[in-house]
Amino acid sequence: MILIMDHVAIIGAGVSGLTCGVVFAERGYRTAILAKETGQQTTSGAAAAIWFPYDAEPAERVIPWALETYKTLVELSNNSRTGVSIIELHQFSRAGEIQIPDWAIPLGAQPVIPNFPFVMSSEVETSLAVNSCFFRSGFSMRVPLTDTTIYLDYLAARFLKAGGAINTNVCFEKLEDVDRKFDLVINCAGIGARDLVQDRDLEPHRGQVAIVPRIENLSCAIVCDDAPLMYAIPRPNDCVFGGTNDLSNDLTSDPATTDRIVAECCRVLNIEKPTVLTERVGLRPFRKSGVRLERDQFSDGRTVIHNYGHGGAGFTLSWGCARDVLNLATL
Repeated sequence: MILIMDHVAIIGAGVSGLTCGVVFAERGYRTAILAKETGQQTTSGAAAAIWFPYDAEPAERVIPWALETYKTLVELSNNSRTGVSIIELHQFSRAGEIQIPDWAIPLGAQPVIPNFPFVMSSEVETSLAVNSCFFRSGFSMRVPLTDTTIYLDYLAARFLKAGGAINTNVCFEKLEDVDRKFDLVINCAGIGARDLVQDRDLEPHRGQVAIVPRIENLSCAIVCDDAPLMYAIPRPNDCVFGGTNDLSNDLTSDPATTDRIVAECCRVLNIEKPTVLTERVGLRPFRKSGVRLERDQFSDGRTVIHNYGHGGAGFTLSWGCARDVLNLATL
């Protein structure tokens, strides 16, 4: 017997909550998003948001969700109003030989030889040349990039058009405090789930970025996960320089960290220091025991589905996880 839960509350309005909202509302569920903040004010608003399964476990669950999301984002890239585009990613290592993941090979990943002169894009011969002497190995592949300044608003508008409602400035001490009129509660609270459901496996991986003007002729994303973490992600109207991945609750931007981020990106890109337009800090919700996506019950019998702990891969896992949440709701 399938129990139809018609009235749905989604807690959290970052990319996970908004994506779940779209999936449920477009299938006819009466869906409301309840959140303290939405869109640009959330951790998702501070993300570089390039597709790549980063800082999330376990791989056997993360990779299928990521590949499912990849397919959807590629489809969305055909509509410029979504803020999704396809970009060439160059993933480098300073420490040693980087292995191309098995899942990346069918997506066209190819080795890059850092000490061999190359341009930043195989398509644009006038592109900026990377200062490759800082890296020992790397690979390239084409991946979706979501411009958070456009995409989060796109998701919200799509959700509202499907009949959903967004309620902001809403806070709960515990998840069971959600109004009992909701048959189903979906927990997409990110790092907030640590207190909402007392999940001490969640830890804040602090990310700080600097937003700078568009870098002329930078048409590829450059990422190096070795310390110091470095990435330069060109977007249509600006460029994201990063970053950090520290265990910290501090949401205050640190000027010294910004200086270090900008200096390292300029060193790799071999450019003059650009103006910093703004700084952003977000707390990646990393869960030591892995992403939590499972069905549970409140003491009053209502169903709750947890969907949090995506670490630095919230955008990368968003559609795959949202569809699994829908599947769990119809068990």
